[in-house]
Amino acid sequence: MADIKLQDLWKHYGEVQAVRGISLDIKHNEFVALVGPSGCGKTTTLRMIAGLEDITGGMIQIGGKIVNEVPPKDRDIAMVFQNYALYPHMNVYKNMSFGLQIRKTPQAEIDERVNRAAEILNIGELLERRPKELSGGQRQRVAMGRAIVRDPVVFLFDEPLSNLDAKLRVQMRTEIKKIHQRVQTTVVYVTHDQIEAMTLADRIVVMNDGLIEQVGTPDEMYSQPKTRFVASFIGSPSMNFAPCQLVKTAGGLAVRLTDELSLPVPADREARYGPYADKDMIFGIRPEHITERRAHAGGAQHDFDAKVDVLEPMGIDTMVFFAINGTDICARAEPTAVSSVGESMGFTVNMDKMHLMDPATDVVL
Repeated sequence: MADIKLQDLWKHYGEVQAVRGISLDIKHNEFVALVGPSGCGKTTTLRMIAGLEDITGGMIQIGGKIVNEVPPKDRDIAMVFQNYALYPHMNVYKNMSFGLQIRKTPQAEIDERVNRAAEILNIGELLERRPKELSGGQRQRVAMGRAIVRDPVVFLFDEPLSNLDAKLRVQMRTEIKKIHQRVQTTVVYVTHDQIEAMTLADRIVVMNDGLIEQVGTPDEMYSQPKTRFVASFIGSPSMNFAPCQLVKTAGGLAVRLTDELSLPVPADREARYGPYADKDMIFGIRPEHITERRAHAGGAQHDFDAKVDVLEPMGIDTMVFFAINGTDICARAEPTAVSSVGESMGFTVNMDKMHLMDPATDVVL
């Protein structure tokens, strides 16, 4: 079993605390993405799992075995880096088989493993080519093939798609997901791209300033963020945030954004939000939950008007930007339904999708 357990893991670089006491359990065959901004500690965590960085404190287990003092070569892992690190003088076959040859693996087994990996990655016709004769995507496939032939218990990916163009990144995301489905192995995948994390991972670990902010499935991270940081980092475009006041009304509670605009809080949230009545809060709503005005039967759907400041056509929809009390807000609308810049436009907001945050703690209530 190739489960991974991190317990109270620390990493210091002098006075800098890069990783600050994180704990995480990764299941056998699970695909887990570590995501966060530059400097959050995700790559440092990956390198500690790999054994490429000494740990300052805590414990790392792989397959039930504590590996704190185990050298990288004995951890039965394979790592794919952002740069392909292929040997330029070797062809694809030799690049993929080199590690096995060093371990004195029988030639027949080397051939079988290389051919199997080449079939999985669809690079069988490239085995005689050298890296300079390959495209970026092909080189990344070779780097992945070199990892696959080792048949490790854990795959570690360190931003493997960062050097590829946008179209190729999308293609390679699909390839990586297919590979994981065929090669059932535990995967830890580091990326700063939350779309990669959402599309690839069984679970996402959002890191910030050396700490874990939240762990959950892609849907949990998107629909139930626990902090403002997670809410802002997951989702593209980012969630809208606007200062508000939670007020009591004859009908229950409402989010007051301006003197003219108050939006009723869904009845099933009144008990949760009640203790914060009459307090200044942060209102959060994703762009896709604010649309052009649409027919609805009331409930959590509410209408308001705002002046259009900027339009960003995206083809299938148009991003509409407007301001509420000086705060920029983004909505996602049908292209044929938007008003011109400078004109008033009617919007519908789904308050069932709202989030309310305490500005003192940035915790989502």
